[in-house]
Amino acid sequence: MEILAFGVQSDEKPLIEKAFAGLHDIRCLDVFLNKDTAPIAAGYEIISTSVNADLGSHVLQTLAAGGTQMIAQRSTGFNNIDLDVAERLALRVARVSSYSPHSVAEFAWTLAMAVNRRIVRAVSRTRDFDFRLDGLLGRDMHGRTAGVVGTGKIGEAFTRIAHGFGMDLLGWDVAENPACAALGMRYVDKERLFAESDLISLHVPLLSATQHIIGGEALSVMKDDAILVNSSRGGLVDTRALVTELRAGRFTGVGLDVYEAEAGLFYVDKSMEGIDDDTLARLVTFPNVIVTSHQAYYTRDAVEQIIDATVQNVTDYLAGRRSDNVLVPEVPAHEGPSGPSLSRRAP
Repeated sequence: MEILAFGVQSDEKPLIEKAFAGLHDIRCLDVFLNKDTAPIAAGYEIISTSVNADLGSHVLQTLAAGGTQMIAQRSTGFNNIDLDVAERLALRVARVSSYSPHSVAEFAWTLAMAVNRRIVRAVSRTRDFDFRLDGLLGRDMHGRTAGVVGTGKIGEAFTRIAHGFGMDLLGWDVAENPACAALGMRYVDKERLFAESDLISLHVPLLSATQHIIGGEALSVMKDDAILVNSSRGGLVDTRALVTELRAGRFTGVGLDVYEAEAGLFYVDKSMEGIDDDTLARLVTFPNVIVTSHQAYYTRDAVEQIIDATVQNVTDYLAGRRSDNVLVPEVPAHEGPSGPSLSRRAP
């Protein structure tokens, strides 16, 4: 069987081809799945997509009409997928439920330290042989307070690094993580965490309850010299509200690896045409802000784990098995080695 993979990065392609070798043929495309590219999938029973794929109603209907029955998304997040429509169309959708938490946690800390120690500005200066220190004054993290919003696997990894810096630890989540508590983390309400933390890092999924969890009210209670890092999902931060606070001269630094309107922008070269997103254009002009293009997960270790999980998702589908990675079960359709697929039921 030939599988079609959308949005494959050049670094990722040899790893995907190696993982699928001897199992299935795989055709890798560097274009991302959207309403314009969806017709390419006609005739492919199985496709694989990247985190920024458009899997809304229109695209899903195009895929189903073209014969697609299974979508293997190469990411943990699935806020880009209309699961209700996928279920109605009897499309099986699977994701990668976990991969190296260290990749994201370490990158979040990279952003935090880069804005704290003004690394981008310093490098820009030294390239011009300007070796002044004016404007590069940072501060120690030791003894300060880290606020971790979401203390799952990635949040825990971030917390362990913060503990290594000798920071006081505040946490917020719907359930406490004993491993974080053992490091001395105190769980508090969000408002107290925002008000008392010198560094705030976001590690929660994007759900209706977390949409704009960092909005105008949250930003208003943060310390004027706080550092904010988001390496989770762009929609956690109300970017317009953030720009308003930055224009007022607040915050030591902000590190964003994600952006709420990143679809169609991130992973694409816009350098020769510019962008029409005024909010993002304004955001990147602030000297205390670093924006990267959703690359926190992008280590060889994590990418290999993501690909291995995707291969397993495809294997399970063909064998008629269901795993915890399945977001939408399929109507029995495919006769695998183990018999027909599992019937539709709630994930």
